[in-house]
Parts: sequence; C-alpha cells; structure tokens
Amino acid sequence: MKANLSDLNAFVAVVKAKGFRGGARQSDISASAVSDAVRRLETQLGVRLLNRTTRTVAPTEAGQRLLEKLVPALREVEAALEVVNGFRDQPAGTLRLNVPVSALKLVLPGIVPRFRAAYPDILLEVIAEDGFVDVLAAGCDAGIRYGERLQQDMIAVPIGPRVQRFACAAAPEYLARCGLPRHPRDLLAHECLRLRFNSGAMPPWEFERGKETLQVDPKPALIVQAGAAADLAVDAAIGGMGLVYLFQEWLQPHLDSGALQPVLQEWWPKFSGPFLYYPGRRLLPAPLRAFVDFVRA
Repeated sequence: MKANLSDLNAFVAVVKAKGFRGGARQSDISASAVSDAVRRLETQLGVRLLNRTTRTVAPTEAGQRLLEKLVPALREVEAALEVVNGFRDQPAGTLRLNVPVSALKLVLPGIVPRFRAAYPDILLEVIAEDGFVDVLAAGCDAGIRYGERLQQDMIAVPIGPRVQRFACAAAPEYLARCGLPRHPRDLLAHECLRLRFNSGAMPPWEFERGKETLQVDPKPALIVQAGAAADLAVDAAIGGMGLVYLFQEWLQPHLDSGALQPVLQEWWPKFSGPFLYYPGRRLLPAPLRAFVDFVRA
C-alpha cells in the first residue's frame, strides 16, 4: 500500500502540534489542506488515525502505532535526501540543537561564531532545556548533555571543556558579616542560595578533597529554577544575600572582579565535560555532519 509522503508528513505535524492549525503552521500550508491530507490517509488505510474534538486532536491507538514507526522512517528519508547536500561546495540547511542552559552559556559562545563563519549556509537553531529530552521527538537533530543524562543508543562526541568544576562563593560583605566556612558542614549554618530543577529535585551540594567526598543539603535562603534563573542566585550572592554553588565558569567573571570570593576552594569537585550526542545512524543530515566534524576538529 502506497501513501503520499506529504500526507504522512501532514499527519505527523498535526499530532505533534495537537491540532490542525498548528500542524498547518508547521507544514506551511493551509489548515484545510492539512485536514484533507489526513482524511485522504485515513481513507486509504481504512482506519481512523485521529480522535477529533472541539478542543483537542489526539491519535487513536492505530494512529499512535503509525506515528511510532513513521517518525524515525521520515527522519531517514530526510537524511537520505541530505546526502545530496554533500555534493554542494558548502553544506546548507537547518541544524537544530537541544542544549541545557549551562551549555548555552558556557560552551556554545566559543563555538557558534566560528562554525557560522565556516558554514554560512547553515542556519543553527538552539532550544534550551535542562531536563531529559528525546531529541528526535523534540524535532531536533542533536543535543548537548552530560554523561549521566545521555540517551541510550546515541553517539556521543566531547564538546567544550573536558573537565569542569562546581564552585562555591559569596560576596566579601556576606563573609565579613557571617564568617568564612572552613568545612562543607559549616554551610549548614549559613544562608545558601539553592537551585531546583523542573522535576522538583533540589540537588545537594557536593564536595571532594583528595579521596574524601561528601554532600551537604543546607537550608535554602532562596530557591530559583535551575537554568537561566540561576543568574538570580548569582546576583543575590553578589548582593550579600548568601552563598552560591554553581559552575566555576559561570562564576569566574565575578570571582575575577572581586564581586564574589571563593569559598572552600580546596573542596570544589571536578566532573567530566559535556557531550554532543545524536542518533547512531549511517546517514546524517549534512548540517549535522558538518557540525560534528567541526566539533571533533
């Protein structure tokens, strides 16, 4: 049974957008054309693929099963067509990356301008999310995550610094008023500015010195959402509100300026840097292949 490729793409767009208007915007055609495409597909297959109400559009069981097989298949079709891109003097197209805010702030600024200069015909689109993400389901070509957050069956390429550290710091004004912690356990008696992930988890502060490692879970004086909102914790620390615990690179400009003073520096833990990861398939879209080769070089 043969189905029109554009009808299949329209069906996927409607499901992802949870509606015909959203699917039309993604497909760059009218909502009526998208509706006609889905109706043609259902007629050809002889089964209802979508449950339609006045408020929502959701796949039926048959539609969900089709979607699960269709999305990776359409990705492979796109990848196959992208092979032609390799015959151009310069690869062209769009590269979509899903990255945590830390990579957006600390890794990509040193890479994006040089990549753009090398490949001016590639449009880079970056989506910042800090949680676990299925990059393909999110409509992205690749992602950046740390080792413990990599999806299985993915190819991982080191990107950015290979070793990073978490740092603890506070404003000189705060330390003059409240005293300098000498041991991580001293933090339990201090005002601490904490980060909480979207999942609700508020990770403890980890420290290591030699072979000794420990975690502390100080009572928060301020809680902010991990990611872009972490800058509020940094600003609060600079304002003398308490101690902040974050990537050293994130705090380094304020450590260099003296706005923040390092605390428990001999205890700052090291960890492996992030990875660029993407599906382990043979055919990569030309923009992604160019980016992978650029990062590896």
